[in-house]
Amino acid sequence: MEQGRKAKVLCLHGFRTSGSFLKKQISKWHPSILQQFDMVFPDGIFPAGGKSEIEGIFPPPYFEWFQFNKEFTEYTNLDECVSYLCDYMVKNGPFDGLLGFSQGATLSALLIGYQAQGKVLSDHPPIKFMVSISGSKFRDTSICNVAYKDPISTKSVHFIGEKDWLKIPSEELAAAFDEPLVISHPQGHTVPRLDDTSVKQLSEWSSSIMEDLKNVDGPKGLDSEKSPDKENTGVEPADNLVKQIAT
Repeated sequence: MEQGRKAKVLCLHGFRTSGSFLKKQISKWHPSILQQFDMVFPDGIFPAGGKSEIEGIFPPPYFEWFQFNKEFTEYTNLDECVSYLCDYMVKNGPFDGLLGFSQGATLSALLIGYQAQGKVLSDHPPIKFMVSISGSKFRDTSICNVAYKDPISTKSVHFIGEKDWLKIPSEELAAAFDEPLVISHPQGHTVPRLDDTSVKQLSEWSSSIMEDLKNVDGPKGLDSEKSPDKENTGVEPADNLVKQIAT
């Protein structure tokens, strides 16, 4: 990794919010943590299909990555979403890590699990770390049997709120990773403000990530790697993607 290069992070927002809103949420965190990363905040590919919980708090437009049923066992447009994100990462990356809140965290873990199994992102370097805030696992068996088939070795930190309605699903997601760092906080379903202890934990974890990137990438760094063929993204057509992943 080149001296002074920041780690590039793709940041995926929650359901019916926006990249701009996640950027504002993350701005609560200590500057010493954020300054190590080049953070990219895209919007979801679908306009919000209903009322957003941040209406009146943060201005529209609002977006969603995919749709789902009440039990979170059936998903609509997930294949298009995965295809879009894979294409986005190849064309705009490479990305060193992923950060996500709620739906965005759930997606981030899915992409990492799929990549580890060789199903997506074949033309993108391995994702090296993930920050999950109020994330969860998908519940469809055909997805679980692939994405979480083996413990995910990617370094991860998981923020889990004591009052979060996704507390247990967030714990289940953390358990899908090998040696995850879990940072608990007393708040609910939100990007938390960090107390001194959490700042210290996240700072030490971030520093270890940066050191790993220096050691893994070597003196040339990812920026000097051969650029992937923009026409060959390694992404399956959207209508076939999830079906082929599950086989």
